Formats: sequence, C-alpha cells, structure tokens
Amino acid sequence: MIREVSIVPTILVNNKKDFRAQIEVINTFTRRAQIDITDGVFAPTETLDITNVWWPRGWETDLHLMMARPSESLDTIFKLSPSLCILHAEASEDLLPIFEQLKAHDIKCGVALLPSTYPGNVKQYIEAADHVLIFAGQLGVQGSPADLLQTEKVTLVRNIKPELEIGWDGGANLSNIRALAHADLDVINVGSALSQADNPADMFNQLVSEIDKSGVVL
Repeated sequence: MIREVSIVPTILVNNKKDFRAQIEVINTFTRRAQIDITDGVFAPTETLDITNVWWPRGWETDLHLMMARPSESLDTIFKLSPSLCILHAEASEDLLPIFEQLKAHDIKCGVALLPSTYPGNVKQYIEAADHVLIFAGQLGVQGSPADLLQTEKVTLVRNIKPELEIGWDGGANLSNIRALAHADLDVINVGSALSQADNPADMFNQLVSEIDKSGVVL
C-alpha cells in the first residue's frame, strides 16, 4: 500500500526579489516548503544568504543547508526556528553535536545523502535524525534529471530506522512523480517543475492528482 506522500515545493534563488515572489506564489496553494541555502563552498553556486530568509506565519518550513560548516549558521537557524533543518552527511564537521543543539531548540533534524553516499556509512546520523533526504540532483541547481536508482536507498534507510520521514530531492516532475510516490517515500520535493510552470498552483494540483491515481506504474 502506498504511503501518504506530501508534495513540498523547493525554493532555490539568489536574490530577495525572486525569493519573495516564490514565497507569495507557494503561499497560494500550500503551507509547507523547503528552502535551499548554499554557501558557495559545499555547493558551487551561492543562494540568498540565510540571514535574508523568512517565511509567512503558519508555514511548516524545511531548511536544507548545503553547507560545509552548518554550525556557523546556528544562531540564525535558532532565530528562524524552522520545523526541520536538513544538513548534509558529507559536511566537513560532525553533525551529531549540531543535531543536539537543534533538538534543544525544538527543531527537527534531517540528514541529506548525496548520490555517492551509502546509508550504512552514515548510520549514526540516520539513527539520530527525524528525516532523511535522498538527494538525487545536482547541488545548488534546479532542473537536473532524476536518478531514480537512488530510490534503492529508501529500503536501506528504513532498515536502520523504520519510523523516519524520508524525502526525495532531485528532478521530480509530472512524468516520474507516480514512480517516486510508490518508492516508500513520505515527501517529494519539487523545484523547477513548479517554479518554471506557467501556473504553479495548477501544476501542484496535477502532481497531487498523479500520485492519487491507481493502476500499474511503468
């Protein structure tokens, strides 16, 4: 039986104007979003700085930090108080002490796994996390094709911690959303398929409807 899957828009921009525009559009059809932040080191591109990030009251916001040293942004994260903060297992510092500080501020902890990262090699992070993000795209870029082979990690992650919320990030669109929804995921993050749509609200509803269809998934 397919899990109940949430479609979560992602925001990845490099200026305040585009950030506000995407916030305003997303706010018309959902209250959960993932905001992607890079440091120009871990990911080759730079986004809007985390100190300029905000969101409407009542949102359930996931912060996805593509940063080598996320600990340097902790004070800002605490002030923002997102629902979830996702850090990369491949960051250049130990995530466990950061997780402890996030949890002390009632912020859920997530760990993102790049395509080359085997879940068993970062078991300690998965065990400590509330959420695992299967990252199957290109760091700091929207619109890259989805590597559906990365869905094989879902079973490996659930074997470590069955109750985890598992998300997907990378290339989700109308052509593959059903296959992803049947991969035992809880969250599918969608970037360019929404941000580049002529009518993002209509596209969001199409994605939800596609997940709800029954029948054979090819």
